[in-house]
Amino acid sequence: MLKTRQILGCSSGLVSHRWKPYSSTGSRQVSFISISTCSKPLLLSSSSSSSSTIIPTTTTLLLPGSSPRRTRFGAFSMSSAHSGPNPGGPSSSVAVHSAGNARKINFCQWCGGPTKHEIPDGEEKIRAICTVCDKIAYENPKMVVGCLIEHDNMVLLCKRKIQPSYGLWTLPAGYMEIGESATEGAIRETWEEACAEVEVLSSFAQLDIPLIGQTYVIFLARLKKPHFSPGPESSECRLFALDDIPFDSLAFSSMVVTLKLYAEDVRAGKLKFHYGIINKKPGTSPSDIHAYTLDYHLQS
Repeated sequence: MLKTRQILGCSSGLVSHRWKPYSSTGSRQVSFISISTCSKPLLLSSSSSSSSTIIPTTTTLLLPGSSPRRTRFGAFSMSSAHSGPNPGGPSSSVAVHSAGNARKINFCQWCGGPTKHEIPDGEEKIRAICTVCDKIAYENPKMVVGCLIEHDNMVLLCKRKIQPSYGLWTLPAGYMEIGESATEGAIRETWEEACAEVEVLSSFAQLDIPLIGQTYVIFLARLKKPHFSPGPESSECRLFALDDIPFDSLAFSSMVVTLKLYAEDVRAGKLKFHYGIINKKPGTSPSDIHAYTLDYHLQS
């Protein structure tokens, strides 16, 4: 259920796989990454060398149906696919941070009092601070979850019957609700939009869109039963072979990226997990689904 909402904020990456070295001819390779748990920008030192990056960091990974385990991120390299030339040369430093602008909040959501806009002590961003109760309004990204459903070497798409992108095709996906997991949200959205019962098989992609404060998490899934039909927000549901996917009639850039990555993986004979940042090209229309760059593309 993706409807028009004003959603602004920053986006952070969820890395949940062991990354392997990856390189692509002509792509920029990253030789050093400094990661902080604070809200400071992530600094990447670019280099033309092909050496991999070691991240000596651990995190707890909890997969559906499994118990928590410790996962250490191994060596990997990052490619900035589809992006333009590096203006700073091969040794320049690139700051990765949100491109979105903070929405100006004029009244407190707790007491209704007027707000002031200042940088709180110990922080680095301007926040809306209530002048009555002193509470700080924090804005966070929205998570969109959905399913890429494989059936008889085809994928299931839904034609939208609501705005935005009325009449265009999309994977069944929508905003994750409070109280549900990402997989539960993806299964629910698939039922709402395609009346299809699915089983989630694995994660496929996480795509951050900092400009609009959204993160897409797409799962590979299969139909439990070979039945589907349009839900209230869809006018049509159809299975498409890879060569028949309507790339010029997709609803969002995130769908273009996801389905292109999937088609590439299928043709290569191996499905991977993908992480990337979708940035809209400056001066282009939000409705131009092909006016984007996929930056810092990781795959395992």
